[in-house]
Amino acid sequence: MELHNLNLCVFDMDENAVINHIVDWLDQYLLNSGLDGFVVGVSGGIDSAVTSTLCALTGKPVLCLDMPIHQERGQMMRSEKHIGWLKHQFSNVEGKRVDLTSVYDAFAKSVNADKNNETTNLALANTRSRLRMTTLYQFATEQKKLVAGTGNKVEDFGIGFYTKYGDGGVDLSPIADLMKSQVYALARHLNIIDEIIEAPPTDGLWDDNRTDEQQIGASYDDMEWAMKQVESGKTPEDFSGSKKNFVEIYLRHHNKNKHKMKPIPVCFLPSLKKNS
Repeated sequence: MELHNLNLCVFDMDENAVINHIVDWLDQYLLNSGLDGFVVGVSGGIDSAVTSTLCALTGKPVLCLDMPIHQERGQMMRSEKHIGWLKHQFSNVEGKRVDLTSVYDAFAKSVNADKNNETTNLALANTRSRLRMTTLYQFATEQKKLVAGTGNKVEDFGIGFYTKYGDGGVDLSPIADLMKSQVYALARHLNIIDEIIEAPPTDGLWDDNRTDEQQIGASYDDMEWAMKQVESGKTPEDFSGSKKNFVEIYLRHHNKNKHKMKPIPVCFLPSLKKNS
């Protein structure tokens, strides 16, 4: 993933400048790729709503895919409403629902998944994300489009809160240099529908509809704060109480998920000669 280091603070961010920068970057990247548009997985969440809107602002063709898998009805409704809002605002946007529930169920059955096992359920949650990635690339290849990622900075480069080769499998990442709070600021500026802005963030990968905060153990604001402290060289020992806890949670996720943020390790061979 490529970072542009805008070094913005949500309190003094020039939303118009950020939007123009990202839209120009998307437009230029697409031009250089020789492809015809963007595909975005739309979940009913804030990140995919902002990403799809930024892609639409390029004026190039955008396909928004809603890919439910045993999805909670509220998430599906938000996704429908956002795609409808986009299509009303932009003539270059197309929306499509691809229900992957039966595909997912068939996969779970084929591997004899024990849904009473939490580790198995984690694997199945990641499978949902990877099925969606496969679907995005099916349409992207058919239609000669780029898959636009929806991860933000604290997720992609802080706590690694995404699925490797799932929602982490994309062609480009338009909002990966924006903190979650900055994504919310852009959403308000772009007039994203209130239901999406107000909904508790969730990855939508679990049958019990657990939120991101429940999975992480802290809010995105807490993790943003902790990320800034760690990047400035501070450790948990520099704090006490809840602040110490936030830094510890951040570091626990960061260290556990560091493998997602690094290039794939390659075993490079030395110059090996046969013994004569």
